[in-house]
Amino acid sequence: MSNALSKAKGFKKSKSGMYVSMATTAFGAVNVAKQIKKARAEKDTLRLIDATATAVAIATGLAILYRELKRLGDDDVLLG
Repeated sequence: MSNALSKAKGFKKSKSGMYVSMATTAFGAVNVAKQIKKARAEKDTLRLIDATATAVAIATGLAILYRELKRLGDDDVLLG
């Protein structure tokens, strides 16, 4: 396996990969905000509950990614 391919496979476990994952997860929050706004405007309780649950999932996902980023510390695969 070439060195470049090996680095590409390790991208998700690198600091850069974690930042990309965090950004894409946080981008989902924009959609949730729109869902919450629409649900409130329509007074749709079920959609509001769904959007809230999704927001909690996004927050949890970001917390997990942040924890993994802290664990990476100095042993970043791409720097290796």
